[in-house]
Amino acid sequence: MRLDQMTYRTKVSARRKRVGRGNAGDAGTTAGRGSKGQRARAGGRLHPRFEGGQTPFSQRIPKQRGFKRKEKVIFKIINLNQLYRFAEEGKVTIERLRKRSFLKRSRERVKLLGEGEIKEPVSVEAHAASQSAIKKIEAAGGKVVIVS
Repeated sequence: MRLDQMTYRTKVSARRKRVGRGNAGDAGTTAGRGSKGQRARAGGRLHPRFEGGQTPFSQRIPKQRGFKRKEKVIFKIINLNQLYRFAEEGKVTIERLRKRSFLKRSRERVKLLGEGEIKEPVSVEAHAASQSAIKKIEAAGGKVVIVS
């Protein structure tokens, strides 16, 4: 670009139009505000969400009631027929479940349920277990440790 190619930017250099300076001026009388009404008055602006007296959108839509507790305990379920997927050397521990990404959040807990059959002895750590799961594991020669 050379100096002879440079031009003024018209928007920046143009002066603001002065309105309401009498009828001799370009924008006298109503000064571009129309005639009468709230928007013609000084300070007569409405907030952007105003809908002309109609019930506002924020009041028309259904509201989400209640709240979700952040510290709510979430139980992840393991049935007896799924135990062998997580067992290593005949043990299922909570640390191993976290490493295998079965438990992703810190507030998630493990509950052991008795669906399915178990044939080999397995030692299981869980936060909770059903009575049927405990009976089936102990009958197979394993044990259940309830961790708080």
